[in-house]
Amino acid sequence: SCVAVMEGKDPVVIPNAEGKRTTPSIVAFTEDGERKVGDPAKRQAVTNPKNTVYSIKRFIGANFKTDANEVSRVPYQVVEGSNDTVKVKIGDREYT
Repeated sequence: SCVAVMEGKDPVVIPNAEGKRTTPSIVAFTEDGERKVGDPAKRQAVTNPKNTVYSIKRFIGANFKTDANEVSRVPYQVVEGSNDTVKVKIGDREYT
């Protein structure tokens, strides 16, 4: 993901806290309840795969039943929400 503002007629990309111009769309939940976002979360993907959410954009507007193939491609738990929507379950919480 990338965020920019217009300065006059030119877009200027705003760097993230690590000084990078893009931030991975990843969120990780650690065992102690901390949430990590972006590159720190990406580093959790290997050691904490069931609690690291990535490629979530593929589920925007998706139907749980018809997109079951996509659900099987991620290590985190994807569950059916109301009206055949997709939710992510981390621990005892569900996220939309």
